[in-house]
Amino acid sequence: MRWQDQGLGENSPSGERYTVVPRTLVFLVYGTEVLLLRGATNKRLWAGKLNGIGGHIRPEEDVHSAARREVFEETGLLVDDLRLRGVVHIAGQADAPGVLLFVLVGAAPSRQMLPSAEGTLEWHDPRRLPTDVIDDLPNLLPRILAADRAGTIVYGHYKSDIDGRMQFHFDVG
Repeated sequence: MRWQDQGLGENSPSGERYTVVPRTLVFLVYGTEVLLLRGATNKRLWAGKLNGIGGHIRPEEDVHSAARREVFEETGLLVDDLRLRGVVHIAGQADAPGVLLFVLVGAAPSRQMLPSAEGTLEWHDPRRLPTDVIDDLPNLLPRILAADRAGTIVYGHYKSDIDGRMQFHFDVG
């Protein structure tokens, strides 16, 4: 099937169609703690801020393969048992693409990790997150961990308000 057959190259009269960048976000759990990555100071986005592990999905990858690759690249851990627990649509602005974020949870086989150029890996109690996390983490992480315990999926939509502040909406399926 050609991409044109799916209407990806056309805009509807209301301008509702646009592109998204597919990404993964992984939260590894060990005991009662979750592994977070403090972005390296040279990163364009979220330098010095805590986030989960993840990144772009390559054209030749499925979501699970991309998540496993990102976990290995950023931690040195081989984790096969990753469970999809969230899908978040982050709306783009003007002519910029949006992001379609696939959020996965898995059990870390060890607390021992390899250093990463992406930043510093840190274990944190998700009930007591530091203040220097990315904006959505206090809203997203508890929902994702609850969805993992319940075996459900969190659906999210993020969009900037008129002042440029991100607004978060969640639904559980």
